[in-house]
Amino acid sequence: MAEKIKARVMDQAKIRRALIRMTSEILERNRNLKNLVIIGIRTRGIYLGKRIAGLIQNLEQIEVPVGVLDITPYRDDYAEVETQPAVEKTAIDFPVVKKDILLVDDVLFTGRTIRAAMEGLFNLGRPQTIQLLVLIDRGHRELPIRADYVGKVLPTSRREIVQVKLGEIDGDDEVLITEPAELS
Repeated sequence: MAEKIKARVMDQAKIRRALIRMTSEILERNRNLKNLVIIGIRTRGIYLGKRIAGLIQNLEQIEVPVGVLDITPYRDDYAEVETQPAVEKTAIDFPVVKKDILLVDDVLFTGRTIRAAMEGLFNLGRPQTIQLLVLIDRGHRELPIRADYVGKVLPTSRREIVQVKLGEIDGDDEVLITEPAELS
């Protein structure tokens, strides 16, 4: 189904500024950066997490490990999905036990993706803390989950779709609000 673009809410410069601001907040809240690890939720959370790690490296000269988490096996909506999504690879080559984990995703919506991600993390061990960073918080929560670091709060209707595009996979950085095009 085709989608109609309703608004472009962030461009490359705005995304970069949001990431810089959130990185500053991370540095203020996390005194022991040597205990911090970043885990990006596949797909766009990975690239946002790598960007945050790069900013921390530039500001503090500390390399923060970045891992990749695929939440597919932990989703609670398999019955609603017509075709089973392919399970991608989780790639976390460092221990999570007693670590301060920065979990990164592009959009926070109902909270179900984050619930699945936490289940996946706890299957790997018990972290000391889990903090959540999202580029966009669009509301409509179904679970009591809130982000510690938010790039932009973007109130939307349930009909609308928030699309985060990142240069690493989409060729350009932008955040769009779209909705399904009306059939004529």
